[in-house]
Amino acid sequence: MSGSQQLSEVQLAFMRALWDLGEGTTRDVQEALEALGRALAPTTVTTVLARLEKRGLVTHRRDGRQYIYRATVSRQEMQRSVISRVTDTLFRGDVTALFSQLLSTRDIGPGDLARVKALIEAREREADDDPDDEPGARE
Repeated sequence: MSGSQQLSEVQLAFMRALWDLGEGTTRDVQEALEALGRALAPTTVTTVLARLEKRGLVTHRRDGRQYIYRATVSRQEMQRSVISRVTDTLFRGDVTALFSQLLSTRDIGPGDLARVKALIEAREREADDDPDDEPGARE
């Protein structure tokens, strides 16, 4: 997924609806958006889906007279792209600064901190097991 895929809040809501649905008609997407507190006209839903499709984020297939839409990128791919872009543009690639900012601006409970610590420890074990993961080896 391209790093230039910046989405508005409305477009992200559409993507969330499609990720949750798996696939759906314009009406299905409209109902999912209404459940998220975004009531939009059917024509608006169709227009936004067409724009997302033009960007390569959504595709459709025909089922009789209806189009069935689905996301072409996963939620995880989108999250990775956004985090990578934020890390690169706002933190100049400094992951430590990103974590520091997250820890200082979010209310993080002990359970979350324990899970983050476990993830870091698991990543450290992976790095220890990978002889090619030496500093500078991937430059």
